[in-house]
Amino acid sequence: MNFKRINESGTVEGFCLIKSLEVKKTAKGLAYLDMTLTDSSGEINAKLWDYKEELHSDIAVNTLVKVRGSESMFNDAPQLRVDRIRRALESDNIRVEDFVPSTEYSGETLFDAIYDAASSFENEELKTLVLTILDENREELTICPAAFRLHHAVRGGLMYHTLSVLRLAQSVSKIYPCVDKELLYSGVILHDVAKIWEFEVSSAGIVSGYSVEGSLIGHLVKGAMNIEKTGERLGTDKNLLLLLEHMVLSHHGEPEFGAAVRPMFLEAEILSELDMLDARIYEISHSVSEVEPGAFTARQWALDNRKLYNPGLKDVKPKADLI
Repeated sequence: MNFKRINESGTVEGFCLIKSLEVKKTAKGLAYLDMTLTDSSGEINAKLWDYKEELHSDIAVNTLVKVRGSESMFNDAPQLRVDRIRRALESDNIRVEDFVPSTEYSGETLFDAIYDAASSFENEELKTLVLTILDENREELTICPAAFRLHHAVRGGLMYHTLSVLRLAQSVSKIYPCVDKELLYSGVILHDVAKIWEFEVSSAGIVSGYSVEGSLIGHLVKGAMNIEKTGERLGTDKNLLLLLEHMVLSHHGEPEFGAAVRPMFLEAEILSELDMLDARIYEISHSVSEVEPGAFTARQWALDNRKLYNPGLKDVKPKADLI
């Protein structure tokens, strides 16, 4: 942990994120907090023995806190005995991105790049529809991961993945003039928006699981529903709405992968292929980056149960030049 030692007796101090928290009781019936604290360097179990509900009720999971205490070993693992704890203040000038897995670009920066692309559309109906959906969900979109466990499962990952696919789509449309680029870009921008409703996402950008809506409906159907509802409110051409809804419903390609239907026109097919391409580039890069050059990964169930090889020729960390 990135704690700073502040005196000769071994007291340490620093900022961290509360990953888990539970109020427990000692053998004598006294309440204490059992926590897991985390920062960019790792995590540590922590105990606040002098727990008082009236003083510590605002300490919650996924909040940034400043702690002071002393480290010791317990069951061969480090543990922090917390003497003082408080929520982080705006005046502390710390960023949540430094304490949770996050993209190298801020979610706001990624969102703005996507928003700028949509703002340049010549088709006014597509521009109004896409910008309206972005405007209405800006805060959630900037922090939401793109997945629970797999590709881009980090804070800001949804916008990172969306902009990556958008950059791929922009390149494809330059090569093939037969592509309706603004329809393709609109489908790209909207294809995963409903993940903000599919997941249970904390204000820190951590996914704890699937929402009831996500489990019962899923982001493909919910995304199409949102497009239809917003489009009808705006008076968007029904044929445009139908095309966008189909692109969202079919972007997983095959029913076995969750698609409601297979892609049935060019832009829908391109979206589906680019979505898979970006996801696989990220997953392969991430998996291979965790082994030494010349070594194989364990079998990756999300990639057809393949073992993957690190050739050692390039830095294989999953990074994209987007801005």
